[in-house]
Amino acid sequence: MERALYFECASGISGDMTVAALLDLGADEKKLLQVLETVPADGFTVELSRVKKSGLDCQDFDVKLDEAHENHDHDMEYLHGHEHEADDHEHHHEAHEHDGHEHHHEHGHHHLHRHLADVNAIIDGTQMTDRARALAKKIFRILAEAEAKAHGLPLEEVHFHEVGAIDSIVDVISIAVCFDDINITDVIVKSVTEGCGTIRCQHGILPVPVPAVTNIAQRYALPMRIADVRGEFVTPTGAAFLAAVKTKESLPERFRIVKTGLGAGKREYALPGLLRAMIVEG
Repeated sequence: MERALYFECASGISGDMTVAALLDLGADEKKLLQVLETVPADGFTVELSRVKKSGLDCQDFDVKLDEAHENHDHDMEYLHGHEHEADDHEHHHEAHEHDGHEHHHEHGHHHLHRHLADVNAIIDGTQMTDRARALAKKIFRILAEAEAKAHGLPLEEVHFHEVGAIDSIVDVISIAVCFDDINITDVIVKSVTEGCGTIRCQHGILPVPVPAVTNIAQRYALPMRIADVRGEFVTPTGAAFLAAVKTKESLPERFRIVKTGLGAGKREYALPGLLRAMIVEG
């Protein structure tokens, strides 16, 4: 019988949810933490814990940023604001992104934004398997292509904002290490649920799905559905991961569930905010 990984994205997918679900499936936690110790950047720590989502016991993976690197990714009031007042367009947050170990913090007026080459340099400087490294780079290339299309720029000129912040880089490296450790390359994605409305990001107020997610879904034929629930359930990192690994869109007619992993999301929406991953045989 053939084994496959089935990602049930009924309440979307993000980088941290993916890492958590893979850890809950059995990816080696110790191996992951050893790899993360070698990431050639600072400003972050990682916390692994068990949390409850809709009363269910889930794995949580949390990249904690120091004050200089905080990007408000899980701050619901920041993300959605107070009905997006006009002032919001002029004063949206700029993630404090710093290259390597240079931390020149000039009161938010000077920001270093990473290009694909900068991100690849961090990935190359991290000690992991060749297969994990290749997946991490593939995910970021998919992200870069989506941003290039959104902004009408050549690939090498695209600079990352939120996904170039160190927490997103750590998420992608962690996804790659855990996926490599699970060692199942057949990946089933039947449907990916996204929300609606708007969300605040580096570029201002954008519609959900944000352009990067839309471009990834279009290019890689992700099977999307839109729920009538306000919020961003699918992040660019989550979409790029699915695009990088999806091999099928349907489950076998009959299959056996070998193991289940539940990964918790951080944002509080009407949907439960968890990603279920299953190892199935069929």
